[in-house]
Amino acid sequence: MGKLKIVGVLIVAVAAVAGGSVALGVLGTPSVASVDNHFADVSNRTTTVATNLTVTNPNPVGIQLGGVGVNYTISMNGVEMAQGTKQGVGLGTGNSTLPFTTEMQNDRIPPWWVTHIDNSETTTVGIDATVRSSTLGGRSVSFSQDRTIETDLLSQFNSSETRPVEANQPLVSDPVLYINETRGAWDQTNLTQSETPLNLAFDVYNPKPYPYTITKVGYTIRMNDVTVGEGETDRGYVLSPGAETTLEANTAIQNENLDRWWVSHLRRNQRTDLYIDFYLVVEGGGEQFRVDLDAIDYQQDIETDIFGNKAQYPTGNRTADGSSDRSDSSTADEPTATPTPTPTETETDGGLLGDGGTETDDGLLDGEATETETETETATPTETETDDSGLLG
Repeated sequence: MGKLKIVGVLIVAVAAVAGGSVALGVLGTPSVASVDNHFADVSNRTTTVATNLTVTNPNPVGIQLGGVGVNYTISMNGVEMAQGTKQGVGLGTGNSTLPFTTEMQNDRIPPWWVTHIDNSETTTVGIDATVRSSTLGGRSVSFSQDRTIETDLLSQFNSSETRPVEANQPLVSDPVLYINETRGAWDQTNLTQSETPLNLAFDVYNPKPYPYTITKVGYTIRMNDVTVGEGETDRGYVLSPGAETTLEANTAIQNENLDRWWVSHLRRNQRTDLYIDFYLVVEGGGEQFRVDLDAIDYQQDIETDIFGNKAQYPTGNRTADGSSDRSDSSTADEPTATPTPTPTETETDGGLLGDGGTETDDGLLDGEATETETETETATPTETETDDSGLLG
């Protein structure tokens, strides 16, 4: 028993000396070498973040930091996304990797999204870790790491490419109009926690020799087949014959839907297909019909790598509809040039919804168009167009 007491006293003494030596700077203070995070799993409500915290112990002996706390926080543009703590850490000599996981509530996504749009689609991912222990003489060891991610959701919507729009309706002569230019921008002035406004505009040309009315511009915004916004404008437009008119569509993403989008984004290994579907409601002679604007429906592929290691830790390889997803890192296809339609002959039309009168044209109304190799021109008529019957004939 006497020998055991002596050994016990020696152990306590060594531990006290070691602790005191660290406090006095005789032994080296452990430091945080790196923090590695990745998305381990995602459900409808939470996202699991797995963390590997590497701590370096420069001392020739291991240190048992019982009761010590390792705290870490993950933030995105200052919005706290996840916070974790690991208690009772034992360190060997050299590097020790401490694994742990934290649940992030998906309802943190909408507040972050607002900062992302307000910051011109830029996010700073911040990782802060701190090790605290009385064994270290009351010292704390901290580690910080920042990573910037950027997206570009709208730039390719801005286009001066002329595109014909067809109604595909009985007794309607196509094309009913041309879209000469499209523009889009986030309305950061009216950005709120509940809504992300998106201002879109189309310059349209009426090739008909009579005016007609567009009563509504409708839209649906989907991100990975999750509808995040839809609606119709309440402003009407009269399209004058042979003239260009600007249509405005002030759309919005409803931020409350973004946590569902986030789930699909992670399940597709941080990939999103943004799709905006447009349509017009055209009125003439007391009748209305819908025209889908397939020519300008907008699709953009967005890819993120929030922690910079998704190739090492993929979170999914299936698309939202269950089919195989692409494994490459390709971006959206570059827009290709299309012929610029320019009427060159006299057109006679029995009316947009009229009796289907004959049309004569050098190919424009038969689906053909002239092509300019060096630049894109605005679709404008070069000869006189006549019509006896008006919109409804």
